[in-house]
Amino acid sequence: MLHTDPIEYVVLVNEKDQPIGTMEKIQAHKEGRLHRAFSVFIFNSANEMLLQKRATFKYHSPGLWTNTCCSHPREGEHLKFAAMRRLYEEMMIVATIKPAFTFIYNAALDNGLIEHEYDHVFIGKTDKLPIPDSYEVSDWRYISRDALLKEIEQHPYHFTEWFKICCSQYIDLLFDAVL
Repeated sequence: MLHTDPIEYVVLVNEKDQPIGTMEKIQAHKEGRLHRAFSVFIFNSANEMLLQKRATFKYHSPGLWTNTCCSHPREGEHLKFAAMRRLYEEMMIVATIKPAFTFIYNAALDNGLIEHEYDHVFIGKTDKLPIPDSYEVSDWRYISRDALLKEIEQHPYHFTEWFKICCSQYIDLLFDAVL
């Protein structure tokens, strides 16, 4: 699949998730501006979480394991629609998802960029296997709660910053919400 990288914009928000403008995505990450994002966590019927490994040429966090998919809604785009769109674009999965919780995080990345996001977390359940877009994803796997916690503890540098933050604060909520 041939991909081009058009200029993407993010929705800047305040601490109450109220929009205050837009900014080019790269610039927002350079300046560490708070912006709206979403993260999707898909589980199978064995209550294992579907992880993706980010493609090695991504502009940040390349080759790291993370949640099923995550991105930014477009200006005026409904969050759930945006999350479902990206789930399909990245993993070619169509699944029913529901909002789980929101959280704000601020993390410096290894390439001088800053992730400062008001993250809307969605969860869903399906046993359909992903067909990932190789431009976005280099690998995928399912993992149990205990195996995930052990791996994050032993090899934290294998995971994205936002994923580690989310798991450290909300791991039980994530796994329990899909039962």
